[in-house]
Amino acid sequence: MQEQALTAAFAALADPTRRAILSRLALGEANVTELVRPFKLSQPAVSRHLKVLEEAGLITRGRVAQSRPCRLAPEPLKQMADWLEGYRELWDKSFERLDEYLDELQQQEKLDAPHTAKRR
Repeated sequence: MQEQALTAAFAALADPTRRAILSRLALGEANVTELVRPFKLSQPAVSRHLKVLEEAGLITRGRVAQSRPCRLAPEPLKQMADWLEGYRELWDKSFERLDEYLDELQQQEKLDAPHTAKRR
């Protein structure tokens, strides 16, 4: 995924309303009227959110007569997940090292415990 496209996609997902819209579209296509219902927003406000999602490549909008059904575009989301996967692996390794370090500390505590008790 190009850097600019990745930036646009993450920026679009920074808004909770847009994330909720994507969650709804994951269930199937919907038009603007259907997408307005769960929100306390006007139709123009939801349309602006849809425009941001469309420009980021996260949704597509078709045309059926007067309706403009919106659909989730899964490929950019997969590309984002793939990009994030490298960081997940990094964090997993960091947590594994932390676990090893904590195990070492606990073992050392067990070894030091008899010596500490004698001093009292």
